[in-house]
Amino acid sequence: MVEQSRTPVTVLGLGSMGSALAGAFLDAGHPTTVWNRTASKAEPLVAKGAVHAASVEEAVAASPLVIACLTTYENTVEALEPAAAALAGRALVPLNSGSPSGARRMAEWATGHGARYLDGAIKNVPSAVGAADTLLYYGGDRSVFDEYEAVLRVMGGDTVHLGADADLAALYEMAVGGTLLPALVGFFQGAAALQARGLEVASMVRFSVKWFEMINSVLPVFAAEIDSGRYDDAASSVNLFLAGAAHDEELGREANIDVAWHEPFRELLERAVAAGHGEHSISALTEVLKKPA
Repeated sequence: MVEQSRTPVTVLGLGSMGSALAGAFLDAGHPTTVWNRTASKAEPLVAKGAVHAASVEEAVAASPLVIACLTTYENTVEALEPAAAALAGRALVPLNSGSPSGARRMAEWATGHGARYLDGAIKNVPSAVGAADTLLYYGGDRSVFDEYEAVLRVMGGDTVHLGADADLAALYEMAVGGTLLPALVGFFQGAAALQARGLEVASMVRFSVKWFEMINSVLPVFAAEIDSGRYDDAASSVNLFLAGAAHDEELGREANIDVAWHEPFRELLERAVAAGHGEHSISALTEVLKKPA
């Protein structure tokens, strides 16, 4: 394993997350080279000791480990095209959004130019970069992970290698991330309902946190049901959830808020009932979400 305090690192992309990553490497004593299309974004990091590369080619050539924190795989390839020849033998770790197929295309492009490819995802906000419990997971070249694991842990202490497939981080990113927007919209709906009564949204935060903790506690149960394909021991049935759908419509009328975002969920519940899952656990919705091969 490379000694982390002596490993030069390059960070491409200096948005809020990329800047946080570069700052963490600097704080940990790594020689850090940064590059961004808008050069002015590098100034705070240069003031902390980073080297600002004038070109992406110079940035890639500066370090054996290159962290790319751009928006999408397509953005990453576009940015790296001028530096493709410099990638040979270097470890490339993109931390961007995208689909598993996008990760596979990125891996094929990178390895085609001689890069050692390890795809990653960071599951937290920029302010959490560097914390012991901040999660990052990776898929791809295990030798890159093993060689640079201590360096990668600078970005977050909960660091996991999922397997050799280059698309695993993107797969888990989308599988886990799918819960985010529905949960947030549910919170925002509750916020609008409270404000309709003249109440402060802050008054419900601790109750929402308790609710999320309850959800956390039942996820292992649901996972076991789905893995086994057994849904008959239902603590909360599909029918129970469907009965509650009418309450959302009533709340919408009373609080004068738009609850139309619930309609696809209600349709999913109705499809589950039609498929014979009415008295089954709500986790049986997984079977309805699967399309025929």
